[in-house]
Amino acid sequence: MEDLGLLIIRLVIGLTFVGHGAQKLFGWFGGTGVSKTGEWLESIGIKPGGKIWAICAGIFELVGGLLFTTGVLTWLGSSLIVIIMIDAIITVHGRNGFWLTNGGYEYNLVLIAITVGVALTGPGRYSLFYQPF
Repeated sequence: MEDLGLLIIRLVIGLTFVGHGAQKLFGWFGGTGVSKTGEWLESIGIKPGGKIWAICAGIFELVGGLLFTTGVLTWLGSSLIVIIMIDAIITVHGRNGFWLTNGGYEYNLVLIAITVGVALTGPGRYSLFYQPF
């Protein structure tokens, strides 16, 4: 059951990040694509090069999500997700306090804890990179 639980966590969190990356990079799933995401990043003070940062964020989310989902190099996928979440806390949510109801970083911190916990535990048997200890 532990392996099934890890699979569920990896699928939900990982595929969500794949989707977020695809929104930023390709405008899929109702996303804004690189240009509009870059404009938004510049509007919140990330200058110059909002488009470059949008591409970086999209790649981190897409690749991090794929690695986390598949259980291949789970530690690396988790690290990419953690970097994006720390960036979101620093640039957007941190100034709003902890609680999500105020636009705070509560959810970002939960995602960090989940991905780090799975990386430390291992991806489980139902992964493309199962390696029993």
